[in-house]
Amino acid sequence: MGVNPQLAGRVYPAGEAYTVGREKIREFARAVKATHPAHFEVEAAKDLGYADLIAPPTFAIIVAQRADAQLIEDPEAGIDFSRVVHADQRFVHHRPIVAGDQLVAELHVDQVRAMGGGAMITTRAEISTTDGEKTATATSSILVRGEGQ
Repeated sequence: MGVNPQLAGRVYPAGEAYTVGREKIREFARAVKATHPAHFEVEAAKDLGYADLIAPPTFAIIVAQRADAQLIEDPEAGIDFSRVVHADQRFVHHRPIVAGDQLVAELHVDQVRAMGGGAMITTRAEISTTDGEKTATATSSILVRGEGQ
C-alpha cells in the first residue's frame, strides 16, 4: 500500500499535553549547543522579562514530532516509516517556549504530492498552550520513498 493521496486536508487533533521542564530545556540547549544563559539560569531569563527558562527556538520540534507521530502511525496514511526521509523543517514562533508551559499540537496535512513512486507530504503543527495561546507553527516535509527507491 502506498501513501494515501487523500490525506491532504486531514487534521489530527491535539493529543496529550507536553510539560516543558527546566531540565528538558537545559538538556536540549546543551544538545544543540545553545549557550545563552537564559536557557540555563532562571535569573538570566527573568532579567529578560520571562517567568522562567526560555527554550531554544528549535525546542518546538519535540512537540511537533509528537503530533507527526499521529500521521505516521495512522494505518490509513499508508506511510512505511522505514522509507521516510526528512526533507524540510521550518518554525514560526509566536512567543518563546518557557519552562512550565503545557503544550499541545494540532497537526494539519497541508499537501500530498506524488513524486516518482513515492510521495512528498507537507504538514503543519500548530503548537499552543493548553489554554490556547499560540507558541509556534512547525512546518515539515517528508519524502516517503516508493518501492525500489
